[in-house]
Order: sequence, then C-alpha cells, then structure tokens
Amino acid sequence: MNLTRISSLFLCTVFAISAGCSKESAHSANDGHDHESAPASGASSHGVAGAVPGSYEDWCGAHSVPESKCTRCNPALAAAFKATGDWCGEHGLPESHCVQCDPSRKLTRPPKE
Repeated sequence: MNLTRISSLFLCTVFAISAGCSKESAHSANDGHDHESAPASGASSHGVAGAVPGSYEDWCGAHSVPESKCTRCNPALAAAFKATGDWCGEHGLPESHCVQCDPSRKLTRPPKE
C-alpha cells in the first residue's frame, strides 16, 4: 500500500470511531490505568462524544492524548496506527504517543476556542 492510501485508511478509521470511549471498553481494558478517575484539573476524563477530532473537546484526560486517537480507550484504533508503522510494541500504544520511549515528547491539548 502506498502512503496516501495508508493515511486515508487511518483518517477514515479515526473519523469513524471518533465517538469516544465507552465505559465497557474502559472497564475491559487492562492497561494499569484508572479510567474512571478525573484528571487533576477537575475536568472530564474523556472527550465529548461527537467532538471534532483535534479540537479542545477531543481530549482524553485519563491518557493525555486526543480522544479520537486514544488506543487505550478505543483499542480498535490500534490497527490504523500499526498500519502506518506508528506503533510501540513494547508499551502497546502509538509510538507518537509513547513518552516512555521519548520522555521529551509532549502531547498538549489544543486551546479552547
């Protein structure tokens, strides 16, 4: 597959599944994270259902990544990251999100508009 096709597959997958976390997937995931605890800021732990991917509302506070790209909350997204070669097999999440492999990596929430 060429890069354009892989990118298109990834974007289609992200948009198709961008509805956010379900409590079922949060409870069934065994990743060592407390999916139910609120972040220190007191804001919601998970993104708003139907939020525009990449927006302020599209944020998983439990894992500090965009909700539309959170493979911990939505394991079905992993296939798209793996297909593009963006996967850390050691830590089980996208390499682009893996701060264990690259502690200088900073994922920041977009500003509220």
